[in-house]
Amino acid sequence: MSWQAEIDELREREQLAKKMGGEERVNRHKQQGKLTVRERIDTLLDPYSFHETGAIAGKAGYDEQGDLTEFTPANFVVGTGRVNKRKVVIGADDFTVRGGSMDGAVTSKQIYSELMAKELKLPLIRLVDGTGGGGSVKLLEDHGHTYIPINPAWDHVMDNLQNVPVAAACLGSVAGLGAARVAASHFSVMVEDTSQLFVAGPLIVKHGMGQDLTKEELGGTEVHRSSGAVDNIASSEEEAFQQIREFLSYLPDNVLKLPPVLPASDDPDRREEELISAIPKDRRRLYKIRAILEKIFDKDSIFEMGRFYGGSMITAFARLDGHPVGVIAPDVYKNAGAMTADSSEKIERFVDLCQTFHLPIVNLVDNPGLEVGLNAEKKGTIRKGVSAITAVYQATVPMVEIIIRRVFGVGGAGMSNGHGLNLRYAWPSGVWGSLPVEGGLEVAYKRDLEASDNPEELRQQILDRLNKVVSPLRTAEKFGVEEIIDPRDTRPLLCEWIKDVYELLPHQLGSTKNRYRP
Repeated sequence: MSWQAEIDELREREQLAKKMGGEERVNRHKQQGKLTVRERIDTLLDPYSFHETGAIAGKAGYDEQGDLTEFTPANFVVGTGRVNKRKVVIGADDFTVRGGSMDGAVTSKQIYSELMAKELKLPLIRLVDGTGGGGSVKLLEDHGHTYIPINPAWDHVMDNLQNVPVAAACLGSVAGLGAARVAASHFSVMVEDTSQLFVAGPLIVKHGMGQDLTKEELGGTEVHRSSGAVDNIASSEEEAFQQIREFLSYLPDNVLKLPPVLPASDDPDRREEELISAIPKDRRRLYKIRAILEKIFDKDSIFEMGRFYGGSMITAFARLDGHPVGVIAPDVYKNAGAMTADSSEKIERFVDLCQTFHLPIVNLVDNPGLEVGLNAEKKGTIRKGVSAITAVYQATVPMVEIIIRRVFGVGGAGMSNGHGLNLRYAWPSGVWGSLPVEGGLEVAYKRDLEASDNPEELRQQILDRLNKVVSPLRTAEKFGVEEIIDPRDTRPLLCEWIKDVYELLPHQLGSTKNRYRP
């Protein structure tokens, strides 16, 4: 007696599941420039590493004899695979079956993917392409009743954010719960031309708000490039998957493990001559911070997140002698590097991410303080800035501060925990205080300048005197700054620091008391 007949039926059902929504719908999907759900999984994961769970779950039809006559697979594919040889959980919507909406799926498969990542303590990748919600109002007549909505598996979603890396790709027109699944991640990415993300789609917005917009106008990549709803934009699905692979390469499988250290690919003692003149002596002149970062961190190791949101601050992953670190740095071409409401939120979220997964932070500081002016006040910048500073102060992950230029006001003071060890180094270009002398001079010497026959000459004389006082060497005399270094020594110093840090990190493993919020 053999069970071959049952195995044959199993294989037949598996083949039916791989047809997804059928030839017509699959072709229509691909004509939009999109990969199918199974092509996406194969492209993202290491070759031949995908092991599917629940492949034959779906909706079946039977004849009077009880034999299978038709089968529509669930529109959610779940399983495990490998990314750069490391095991992950992947859950992916199939838009060719009922547009990826929850009513066309076995809801428990999506829940199972979250639970699988949680219990196996594996990174989770969500490939989102649909609403993921309750489906059309037409179903009300079929069901005969309505329901109070819940967000399926949201307890697992929140637990995963505290314990395992979560990456999400928005790969189509994603609304409602689908959009929430994208946002409830540590890293999210959209694809130009084929991705849109919104709370509700154009028709609902048109009838509810009177705004007649296309999908692209309402939630395309040009909308979300700088909205903060997603982290990065990709030019293709393949590039989006590569970004996910890069993101995961810096993080451990879970909070019980250390970030993965790669074999050293760059000389830890490399000293870049250009750094000695990277910061102009004229403080009114700008400089390109990304060129500086490339000279400090391992070559080709910088992975930036959220470049166009809160642009005055850069948040990125990088490596020092193969060791992953988080990086915070200013972009003085945006708001002069001041902390805006948006960049404050960006810093807060990034510090919490590094804290969650034990990534040491290198903070390169050129901070003129919090953004000022009416627009800043309308956005509540002071509260957002204080939230970011609180995240810095609450973080227990090792952090080092490299002062490359300005440290002024509340914002500058909040870039490191000044009440701890406060491990920091300053370049000779450093300048600091409650406010810049150029601006403070006008207030402090207002009467003298108004009474002078030659206020410009007097102003320059006062400024010359003050510039001698604000020399970082004067601060070092009083041990107000611990160490002033040659900028060319920054990389060797940090590479030595990171080795010591990774010796200490095993004592910090586990969940942190401050919970991560997306």
